[in-house]
Amino acid sequence: MNLYSRKKRWKIVLATMALIIISASIFYTNVLVNRFADEERTRVKVWAETVQRRIQMIDYNEGFYSQISKQERERVELFAKAYRRVLDGSTDEDLTFFVEIIRNNNSIPVIVADEQGKILMSKNLLPGEDTIAKLTGDLLARFSVYEPISIQYSFQNRNILYYRESRVFSDLKRVMDDLVSSFLAEVASNASSVPVIITDSSAIKVLQYGNLDHQKMQDSVYVQNQLALMAAENTPIELNFLDYGKTLIYYKSSELLHQMQFFPMVQILIIALFLLIAYLLFSYARRSEQNQVWAGMAKETAHQIGTPLSSLIAWIELLKINPNQIEGIDEMEKDVQRLELITERFSKIGSPPILEPANLIAEIEETIDYLRVRSSKKVDYQLIAPVTGSVILPMNVSLFMWVIENLCKNAIDAMGGSGKIKIIIKDEADVVKIDISDTGKGIQKADYQTIFNPGFTSKKRGWGLGLTLAQRIVREYHKGKIYVKSSTIGEGTTFRIVLNK
Repeated sequence: MNLYSRKKRWKIVLATMALIIISASIFYTNVLVNRFADEERTRVKVWAETVQRRIQMIDYNEGFYSQISKQERERVELFAKAYRRVLDGSTDEDLTFFVEIIRNNNSIPVIVADEQGKILMSKNLLPGEDTIAKLTGDLLARFSVYEPISIQYSFQNRNILYYRESRVFSDLKRVMDDLVSSFLAEVASNASSVPVIITDSSAIKVLQYGNLDHQKMQDSVYVQNQLALMAAENTPIELNFLDYGKTLIYYKSSELLHQMQFFPMVQILIIALFLLIAYLLFSYARRSEQNQVWAGMAKETAHQIGTPLSSLIAWIELLKINPNQIEGIDEMEKDVQRLELITERFSKIGSPPILEPANLIAEIEETIDYLRVRSSKKVDYQLIAPVTGSVILPMNVSLFMWVIENLCKNAIDAMGGSGKIKIIIKDEADVVKIDISDTGKGIQKADYQTIFNPGFTSKKRGWGLGLTLAQRIVREYHKGKIYVKSSTIGEGTTFRIVLNK
């Protein structure tokens, strides 16, 4: 299977996994939203049922209140009849019963006045009212709430009986008014966060509202739209009050529930947007890294070929001057071998290399010898190895020695072409450690990991690929480790390579 087929297969697998994860997440979120919606609807239903029960209780109290009012009217009418019989002097019957009716009225305030408003009799008045001689002003207004009763006790003589509700009735009415007022307020500002509008029978005048924006509720168009939405969602609750008349309670589900219903859609859009942005960013980063790798590989190839090629050109010029110079032929042969080695290295980068047992010490010595001849004489190489002179490891010699060359060349650049490179080989029980130290300018601690990324370089003309190739060769091909062991600014750096035996 080629690279592109494998890449396409992985894209399909990842896309499928992403689709499954997103679908599962959305499904679970939708389940939670539906559960929340069901609980919200249950709370609204319980709230509505509670309102209905409260309405039934208020209706019962209103009926009781109306019955008491009717009974008080009947008692006043009975009082008026008794008073008329007492004033009627044309009968000889015993008036004790009627006098007792008048005397036993200890709760209903009454005033009997003539047609000119002169108070003839009063009973159960408040302190201060019983001293007034004529029914006028505030006293007349207080006793004119209910229609007075005319008492015609002779053809030409007529008195008028005025009354108002008893203190018991007044207290009951005040309690009922407080109950109705508190009921409307509690319905409007309910704990279930249900938006409510309470109107009169015309559904135009708003009596109370709750859980709605105060500013928007000043707009009649907004109010009518809300009433239409509420009526479409739930049938308005009707109730009747003695003072308020017929009222309507409009309500709907809370705004939170309406918002939660759109949450899965919003979640899909957010996830899709996030994936799109992530894909674009990663694609851009991958393309940038690939461009850096391609540019770096091209420059690395030119650099690797440049050294032996320059040497070959120089030897050719020498041979033109002196064709009998045997030494030049030997050196040219070495440069050709070097070109072959470079070709081998680049060919093995793209395919899994074969690891074969090799003497690590001998190979590093050979690499140092090659570099020493082609480096400045101001660079001092030092190799410290086990006295046995042999450390056998499974490795790909051409690629691993490339790592040593890159580290040494970086050290030479860091030292400015003058300094000391020390290579220490430590043979331990399970691993072999190779420390490569220089006396260069050092590396910032924050860059210990970054220096292995493609394109990272501190050189003005560098291309940032040498350490990336070194890390790839050590980690992926030899299953080892490479990292910055220590570094001090202005003193030098030590790289460590760990290989399994």
